[in-house]
Amino acid sequence: MKKEIGYRLFAFMYKICCIFPVQKEKVFCVMTHDSSEEGNVGVVKKYLEDRNSDWKFCCLKREDTKFHGKEKWKKIFLFFIKYPYQLATSAYVFQDNIFLPIAFLQFRKKVKVVQLWHGTGTIKKFGQDVNTGRLKELERLANKSITHLIINSKKWDSYARIFGVTNDKLQILGMPRTDLFFSEDKKEEREEQFFMENPNLIGKKIILYAPTFRDDQLGKQKLQLDIETWLKMVPEDIILGLRLHPFVADNFQYIGKESERIVDFSSYNNLNTLLFISYGLITDYSSIVFEYILLDKPMYFYAYDLEEFSDHGRGFYESYEQYVPGIVARTTEELVRKMLEHDQNLEQREYWKKKRKEFKEENYCYFDGNSTKRLVKRLDME
Repeated sequence: MKKEIGYRLFAFMYKICCIFPVQKEKVFCVMTHDSSEEGNVGVVKKYLEDRNSDWKFCCLKREDTKFHGKEKWKKIFLFFIKYPYQLATSAYVFQDNIFLPIAFLQFRKKVKVVQLWHGTGTIKKFGQDVNTGRLKELERLANKSITHLIINSKKWDSYARIFGVTNDKLQILGMPRTDLFFSEDKKEEREEQFFMENPNLIGKKIILYAPTFRDDQLGKQKLQLDIETWLKMVPEDIILGLRLHPFVADNFQYIGKESERIVDFSSYNNLNTLLFISYGLITDYSSIVFEYILLDKPMYFYAYDLEEFSDHGRGFYESYEQYVPGIVARTTEELVRKMLEHDQNLEQREYWKKKRKEFKEENYCYFDGNSTKRLVKRLDME
């Protein structure tokens, strides 16, 4: 109830600010999931800035919506005064997440509201397919404002249903955050920069562990991977890099055996860079696989709660074990054993290489690295 009152107050202030004219080269960016330059919104923002210095941007980030700490009252003032004004005077709105105050306001004509989301695809259900009650209704109302819902391929035309919008809002343009994956020079540049900053990791095999967010674990997170077993079984030249979901990382501290072979990258801002420098990826139900597939590197799926997540959690859009492009394990011991077997078995490596190719072709329409350019052109921003 308190949140909804806040949403309504934001919308009320927005309505007052509509006395000011819309500025044609102004963009309001909702970056509450990924505030980095490598996220979908961040990539588009940088693209426009590099080509036209006249563009103005106002970026709302996750930390701007948290009203606590020493700057509590300043944040409250900015949220209910600055941001409604900036939103009301913007000709374009880019989002990487749902911004629920939009449920209570109405944009002026010709304002383009672009939902880029933060994933290139999805394994687990989300949005209107899983939310219930008042949250589902507020999300539906907020999504009514979307003028462009960007998707990566025809496979994801289900996003119209997931977001509760009509099919004519779908735009198959590719995701801006994937453009970087098609530039070998830029990837090498990111890798070099990373190892300059982390010389102690040069020559190491970094396996990135990026588990998905589980709705029922917020505030009571526990690392389900058995670190003791991991350290005992894997070769010493392998580094385990932890990359926790932003909602989890805010409330989680790694507590376990101190080891130089465990590195927490949760606060590292550029996720794509971590994907580039990694030797392999461990995940479960995260959409990160849809970007990682472009690198053609091994993926391992640590689905320790598969039945529970399927039957009582969000559930899946596909038959999980048949769909994912990598080995599936239920325990840490099984995961490590299968991971090491995969690395030593040429036949297995070739099998999963073929599966990754099929997965990539199913989920991508474009392989040219020009998704951002297509989007900007479609929105008449050049």
